[in-house]
Amino acid sequence: MIEALKEKLGAEVEKLRHELNITLPAEIRRAVEMGDLRENSEYKSALERQQFVQARLGHLTSRLSKLSTIDPAQIPADSVGLGSRVVVVCQDTKVKETYHLVFGDSDDFEDGHVTMMSPIGRSLLGKKVGDLVLLKLPARTRKMKIVELATIHDT
Repeated sequence: MIEALKEKLGAEVEKLRHELNITLPAEIRRAVEMGDLRENSEYKSALERQQFVQARLGHLTSRLSKLSTIDPAQIPADSVGLGSRVVVVCQDTKVKETYHLVFGDSDDFEDGHVTMMSPIGRSLLGKKVGDLVLLKLPARTRKMKIVELATIHDT
């Protein structure tokens, strides 16, 4: 999971670096050749895109740096943590729900994905099969029991 995310982010970094170093300078050069820059929408658009790409590259580089510091050996094998798939049963409705704990800045959330910093993620962290989880919501408190757990080590 961590390696796959690193590869995905690394590919985006390479694509953005190419755009920043090759594509955008060519667009800016073409726009400058058109003349008056004060009313040149192509020039303004290329500069705005350049600023966006630089900001996104900074964010991705920071994220990759943080990912490199994660040691999978430090993620518990018997309790809920990053990458865990947790099946809970609501104690009131007896309905089963499945949650998958992911990074907070993930951009491809699927059904059942929750971040570790979300209310449900925080309430599940560190819990084990059989534990009762109290999820405090503004309207009410939900009681759920963990019935299945697959950690990042099980995949």
